[in-house]
Amino acid sequence: MEKFKAFLKRKDIEISARRYGIDALGAMAQGLFCTLLIGTIINTIGSQFHIEALTKTVATISGADYTIGGLATAMSGPAMAVAIGSALHCPPLVLFSLITVGFASNALGGAGGPLAVLFIAIIASEIGKAVSKETKIDIIITPLVTIGVGVGLSAWWAPALGSAAMHVGDLIMWATELQPFLMGILVSVLVGIALTLPISSAAICAALGLTGLAGGAAVAGCCAQMIGFAVMSYKENKLGGLVSQGIGTSMLQMGNIVKNPRIWIAPIITSAITGPLATCVFHLTMNGAPVSSGMGTCGLVGQIGVYTGWLNDIAVGNKAAITGFDWFGLIMISFILPAIICPLINEILIRIGWVKSGDLALD
Repeated sequence: MEKFKAFLKRKDIEISARRYGIDALGAMAQGLFCTLLIGTIINTIGSQFHIEALTKTVATISGADYTIGGLATAMSGPAMAVAIGSALHCPPLVLFSLITVGFASNALGGAGGPLAVLFIAIIASEIGKAVSKETKIDIIITPLVTIGVGVGLSAWWAPALGSAAMHVGDLIMWATELQPFLMGILVSVLVGIALTLPISSAAICAALGLTGLAGGAAVAGCCAQMIGFAVMSYKENKLGGLVSQGIGTSMLQMGNIVKNPRIWIAPIITSAITGPLATCVFHLTMNGAPVSSGMGTCGLVGQIGVYTGWLNDIAVGNKAAITGFDWFGLIMISFILPAIICPLINEILIRIGWVKSGDLALD
């Protein structure tokens, strides 16, 4: 057993919830952002502003036409797998072999491909690391083992993992349609909490394919955390803190949350308020790329996702046009309500002594 532990240490194989549930998951979201999300944004900009360079076909592969954004989107599987491998400190031969693994697992996982990529890329990475530089023909053995394990598991597991992810996502979306008030609260609060924790709410939403009303509630929860923390900590952090949290990430407050968990009460209550308002009053749907549901105001990706979803709905005949009420709801849920409600709740917490000056200051 001691020899095995020493081997794992030498190979930098750390079997832990942090390594897989935080590092790998967070990296996977970055891979998604740099391909699927950016590709969607490029396509949206091209179509809305009639930019020919962004809307014309730049490649035709197996009869399928691709724009620049389409090519970026098509590379989401390899990008996720390589990002995961990078987070797991894979050596070069393993890392590059994960390109094939990511493509296979994402393609075979169907709409739930991101979850399949997460599981399979982790296993392929660790097995690849285990055999790396253990033979004199490393340049053959390491890619062969990494790709063999990854593609084999993709054929065996990916369809089931993808199907399971989609069933869970469908269940959440069905429940939100059935009980928009209660599920609006639940989805908004949980996804918002995930956004601020050192895990990836974007990757979770992408893995579950979370769209529709549930996606709208998720956007609301993320915005409540980001805008809420940004505005209520303005006295301590000024403009820099407003920007870094408001369009960056509320994760910056995790150190302060550990010191005083009560500072998290106001954003969480705010998300519990704006979530059902999004689902029941404004009927806010997010039918763009599912990863957008877990991004909130980070780079305004959540709002771009909602807008892209509106365009998708119009294109397929599910929506006649984008109305003034649509824009009003998006702005209220994303910016105005969190900026008003969260500081008011925090002021109550200050008055009763649960939160004090300096608790929200960023280093």
